[in-house]
Amino acid sequence: MRNDKKNLIVDLTLDFSLKIVAYCEILEEKRKYVIARQLLKSGTSIGANVREAQNAESKKDFIHKLKIAAKEADETEYWLTLCKLSDNYPFDKTLLSDVSSIIKVLSKIISSSKNN
Repeated sequence: MRNDKKNLIVDLTLDFSLKIVAYCEILEEKRKYVIARQLLKSGTSIGANVREAQNAESKKDFIHKLKIAAKEADETEYWLTLCKLSDNYPFDKTLLSDVSSIIKVLSKIISSSKNN
């Protein structure tokens, strides 16, 4: 049975994934296919790994999955920064702000999980 209790990082990353999907559709309309694909993969992978961590087999496994999510978030931040700095690319500053917040939350969860 699924736990209906709210989970901040799960909710944040799911919402972010939906925003990334919409943004990548805009990139594809502008024929920015390569970056759209890279961003779609890394941006949606954050939430997928966070979800996987919710069913981790151990604390070590939980931390490992969240570290993968953090790496994907860092990669996503890179692609978004590239869009920001590139001419002729649409850019949504809220996505960059959102992924920065996700990185901070993931960092906090990882460090507090290591200390428990």
